[in-house]
This record gives sequence, structure tokens and C-alpha cells, in this order.
Amino acid sequence: MTDCSALPWDVPAPFTQRVGVGGEHVDAFGHTNNVVYLSWLEQVAWAHSERLGLGFADYERLGAGCVARRHELDYLAPTYAGDTLWLATWIHETDARLTMWRAYQVIRESDRKTVMRGRTLWVCVDMASGRPKRMPPEFVAAYRPVSTQAC
Repeated sequence: MTDCSALPWDVPAPFTQRVGVGGEHVDAFGHTNNVVYLSWLEQVAWAHSERLGLGFADYERLGAGCVARRHELDYLAPTYAGDTLWLATWIHETDARLTMWRAYQVIRESDRKTVMRGRTLWVCVDMASGRPKRMPPEFVAAYRPVSTQAC
């Protein structure tokens, strides 16, 4: 279920992970809490970064890392305990100097409905000082935008 033909992704072949909504993810309104989504997005972003060859140990070795400056999240439909969700992420754009936008899409497996879209602006910083730092060549090579042509 992770290829373009299986689910209606916004881009061809995004990086995906499957998660189940448990009772611990549900808030007083009876649906998945917005903070839980943000946590899942962070998890899928790290997994994607590691797949691209840049884990936290690499950040430490290079003395540079990416930190979130801005999140934009659009909750399109509620999800509930028992739902299975597919999280997707990809690099949407980068200036190959200091910043990049990572995009996200969450699809409910049962009805193939997109329940959330979002994006995060990441800034490259010096690991010691926390100040903005030019992306090392390894970042520029790994964090390349994907084609935005839909499936």
C-alpha cells in the first residue's frame, strides 16, 4: 500500500510510514489530538532523513542540523481510535543554503481520504551555537526536492 497506485498521494512515491490511532492518541473531543499529529510528523521526518543518510549522529559529525522554524498544518478530517493512517513526507523545496520546506500528507487507509496536509520550514543551524549555518554539501545532496507531479 505504499506506492503511487495504492493511495492518492500528492507526489509520486513519497516516503511513508503506517501508524495506528490508539486510545492514547484521542483527546476529549473523541478524535486524534493535534499534538499527536505533530509528533507523528516529526517521527516520519526523522525516518525519512535517516533513509536519506542523515541521522542525528551525522548531524553531530557535520556540526550542523535542521531545526523547525514554522509548521503549517491543515486538519481536513478527524480520525479516531482504531483508524490506520499512512504518513507521507518529502522535501518540497530548498534554497540549498539555509532553509528547506518538508511537506506532509496523512491518508486514512479505510477510505483513502487525505485527513491532513502540512509543511515545515526547516533551518540549518550550527550544532554548537544554534545560529543559522550554511548547509553542508551532504545536506544539499540529500535534501533534494521531489517532483511535484501527482500520481
